[in-house]
Amino acid sequence: MSKILIKTPKEIERIRDCGALVAETLERSGEMCKAGVSTQEIDDFVKEFTLKNGAIPACLGYRGYPKSVCTSVNEVVTHGIPGTYVLKDGDIINVDITSILNGYHADTSATFFVGKPKPNASELVETSRQCLFEGIKACEKTGARFSDIGAIISGITEEHGFSVVRDYCGHGIGRAFHEDPLVLHYRQMLPGPRIEQGMVFTIEPMINEGSYKTRTLPDGWTAVTTDGKLSAQWEHTIAITPHGAEILTLPR
Repeated sequence: MSKILIKTPKEIERIRDCGALVAETLERSGEMCKAGVSTQEIDDFVKEFTLKNGAIPACLGYRGYPKSVCTSVNEVVTHGIPGTYVLKDGDIINVDITSILNGYHADTSATFFVGKPKPNASELVETSRQCLFEGIKACEKTGARFSDIGAIISGITEEHGFSVVRDYCGHGIGRAFHEDPLVLHYRQMLPGPRIEQGMVFTIEPMINEGSYKTRTLPDGWTAVTTDGKLSAQWEHTIAITPHGAEILTLPR
């Protein structure tokens, strides 16, 4: 428990400032997710817009990651590297943006439809979105623990016949991109640490159409579903304040 950093109101305000920027960046990126647009074009926009607003793309160079944003299309679960892939009608794409502004990080993502969604894709994306917001609500209950987040997300996912990815999770965030705690999105046997005022972390459930299992491609980053079925994800950075769980990654 001692490793989980408690943020001051001033620090939360700094993260909130960064959160507003990444929220706007994500919103504009989503507008670009149309047939005929390459994932590299999205990356170019994110880098330019982030730098223009006095921030730094946190992904660029992080542990060797080569781009400014993650673009995960269809069966790509996470860490999809932007490049020559051109979006086509019926695709789904998760755009995951993390920036650093005035020394503090904020992290958010959403899954967008390219053109008309397929019926299974529509249900999957909506389920992943519901998992995120119900996970946030779970943080507000008296005596809530981090394990409550995974329990509620697992229940929602199972109702729809989907699965929760176990290889990746949410995390604390602040001056560092990744801090304690790990925020697991699947059901656990033991109760996790209590959620306390001043904690700042991400909730970012990745929901698969089929098996929860993933594999990493030879590029060392791109994680895909092992069965080739779709994956969707939504993410916010939240702070536990005297007023409850506040989403810090919202546009102003």
